[in-house]
Amino acid sequence: MMQINYWAVFAAALVPLIMGFIWYHPKVFGKAWMKEVGLTEEKMKGSMIGVFIFSIMLSALMALFLQFVTIHQFGALGMVGGDEMNANPSYHAFMKDYGMAYRSFGHGALHSSMMGFLFVLPMIAINAMFERKSWKYTLINAAFWTVCITIMGGIICGWYAPDGFHWATQK
Repeated sequence: MMQINYWAVFAAALVPLIMGFIWYHPKVFGKAWMKEVGLTEEKMKGSMIGVFIFSIMLSALMALFLQFVTIHQFGALGMVGGDEMNANPSYHAFMKDYGMAYRSFGHGALHSSMMGFLFVLPMIAINAMFERKSWKYTLINAAFWTVCITIMGGIICGWYAPDGFHWATQK
């Protein structure tokens, strides 16, 4: 039975916040990003607790969605209408043979990075062009989100409850 691993979703939801502390630190991309956005350190001061909490909530939505991008077995479940109890015996035989195939950090990271390059980058670039933002702004933000969802997808695909966490695909 395909179940959502809420611990993996929660861990993955923390990735953008943790990566944001690193990525947007003044010694990494923070100063360049602030310049491109037009922010000053003075404007950035103040309570950020609400921003952090809401960011984690939105990141949890992304993590929930990434399960369907990185875990192929959800596709097989969708083919039988989502109700595996009423599925044909062939579905159960298939899941017995392939139920944990390609469940690894590396596999999830691969699919998520493709989503970053083929979905996130174009989406951010289109918005940036209409906002008249620079390519530097576009690349800082698109690279950030691509790295984040790559790690998130790896966590979600590699961490499954019955067998623990896997870095590489188990056959």
